[in-house]
Amino acid sequence: MTISTIKSQSTASYQLDSNLKLRDIINTLPKEVFVKDARKAWFKLIINVLCVGIGYWGLIVSPWFLLPILWVFTGTALQGFFVIAHDCGHRSFSNRNWVNDLVGHVMTLPLMYPFHAWRILHNHHHKHTNKLKVDNTWDPFTTDLYDNSSFMMRWGYRRMRGRFWWIGSILHWGMLHFNWRQFEGKQRQQVRFSVLLVAITGAIVFPTLIITTGLWGFVKFWLLPWMVYHFWMSTFTMFHHTMPEIPFTPESTWNEAQAQLSGTVHCKYPWWVEFLCHDINVHVPHHVCSAIPWYNLRPAYESLKENWGEYIYPECEFSWSLVDKVADRCHLYDLENNYLSFKDHKARTN
Repeated sequence: MTISTIKSQSTASYQLDSNLKLRDIINTLPKEVFVKDARKAWFKLIINVLCVGIGYWGLIVSPWFLLPILWVFTGTALQGFFVIAHDCGHRSFSNRNWVNDLVGHVMTLPLMYPFHAWRILHNHHHKHTNKLKVDNTWDPFTTDLYDNSSFMMRWGYRRMRGRFWWIGSILHWGMLHFNWRQFEGKQRQQVRFSVLLVAITGAIVFPTLIITTGLWGFVKFWLLPWMVYHFWMSTFTMFHHTMPEIPFTPESTWNEAQAQLSGTVHCKYPWWVEFLCHDINVHVPHHVCSAIPWYNLRPAYESLKENWGEYIYPECEFSWSLVDKVADRCHLYDLENNYLSFKDHKARTN
């Protein structure tokens, strides 16, 4: 089966052998893609810091009509901060965990993200990718859950799964990452530290920013770049695993190798987004093995295409037509068709 054949099908049929293990796929990758390169990691971190610095300098000195461009640039570069922290969370930035934790906290503090809370919850997503009612990233409501939810819950869910998808990561950030009581033992202590660090930093930085630059300064220098960052965060995470042809699977029939290889999407973005965000959207190899550093994702992906190309979801490019495809259809879980749109569900129930 070729990729062109897959493109012509309305429902994915690129099924792996049920006996195949994820380790079997990992073993086909070249050994060098797992090797950490400290020079590459730190050099790109420095470049990323310089880009964010240039963005904030531009916000200080530029006339008002250039501000939207600078908000987009700075917010996208801040997404790069998160991708570096993402490698730290997977322990693929450095061989030393204390370095990973230190860099991870420094990179996520400007975003007000508790590093350890995100790290632990994100690893849960990797362990249970596209497992219905278990994955914590863009897990679709079942029709029963949707119908039995409150009016406000249904209203908010329709917006988040529709044209306001870009607020999804804000809700995810606020609802899941600040309650350390949901964790146990050492993890609870780690998350509490990260949450308190974020809280103390915010309590110092935000009043200082408002006192020195006014409420507009808070909006200009932090809130709007942060909103752009969340636009990319929501967009990247949604398109990584959400397509009409890709199912969320009940736990009883979920297959790890199938979910990670065939349930992950390689979506192309403009070159400057790929540069500032460290190739995080070369996402298939990352889900095959999260230990691969970001700078080795492209050669790892080429290897996967060579050995497993017929089982990989076709590459796509970010566009409004792609947004239409996902935001207008991928709403509620459906056993036969993967997803059911709100419109079709309403027609069924009337």
